[in-house]
Amino acid sequence: MPPAIPSEDILAYQDALRRGDKRACAEIVQRQVDRDVPLRSIFLALFQDGLYEIGRLWEENRISVAIEHLATSITLSLLHIVYPRLFRIPRTGRAAIVATAPGEQHYVGARLVADICELHGWDSHFVGSNTPLSEFRGIIEEKRPDALAVSVTLRSSLPSLLTLIDTVQAFAPDLPLIIGGQGVAAVDPAVLVGYPAVRHHRTLDEFESFLAAA
Repeated sequence: MPPAIPSEDILAYQDALRRGDKRACAEIVQRQVDRDVPLRSIFLALFQDGLYEIGRLWEENRISVAIEHLATSITLSLLHIVYPRLFRIPRTGRAAIVATAPGEQHYVGARLVADICELHGWDSHFVGSNTPLSEFRGIIEEKRPDALAVSVTLRSSLPSLLTLIDTVQAFAPDLPLIIGGQGVAAVDPAVLVGYPAVRHHRTLDEFESFLAAA
């Protein structure tokens, strides 16, 4: 059985992230890499859950927005530690474009989704945050992806997400378009009636099942 991340390391990582201690966070991540902990565990238990905890503390007004931004910056800077292993994974020949909903500035979730694609042997094309609607056709026609994955952090981004869906389906009606994230977690399924190519993945497990089966 692959080694798991010790609970004390998870707690220490979250504490270091909250304090903005980049060196301590890096040491904990590197320790898991050296122990051959599965990359999926590192992405979820450290990177994802660490940011979820930071988000919870911010919502409770226990940390400032500056600390939240610092934690985001630290998390992004730590990804290089795992990349050497990530890009040694055999390729499947599949590719995905990963983006945020138009107008969103929160892109860390989408960045982690792009890396999860790589973890499953897909090539990911991460186009960052707030990509103009007019740019999607060009990148889709150039890369010819097998899926478009859109991360939605804010519920207020739902109207722009639906506009993006309409825009993409007008020229690529058969392209699987996957949406997920906290911003659409509680969306009524009726909203997506009439969008047969759209898949709402409420959990990362659902998304990974799609990647594995495609």
